[in-house]
Amino acid sequence: MSDEGPEQPTGTPGKRPKAKTKVTKDREWRIERGVAIRVGFYIFGTHLFAGFVWLLFYLGEHAHK
Repeated sequence: MSDEGPEQPTGTPGKRPKAKTKVTKDREWRIERGVAIRVGFYIFGTHLFAGFVWLLFYLGEHAHK
């Protein structure tokens, strides 16, 4: 038998989880910012492509033979 006593699982209610460090918060903020920038580019790019397709249809409709 072990003299150390019973081991408690890591997620026991008596222990508080460690607080996030400043480095972790900065890292999460950068990830969130990167995702937001990427989404902005995707939305902008999609609208730009849609505008180009619309322009092609407009020019094709008004083309003189």
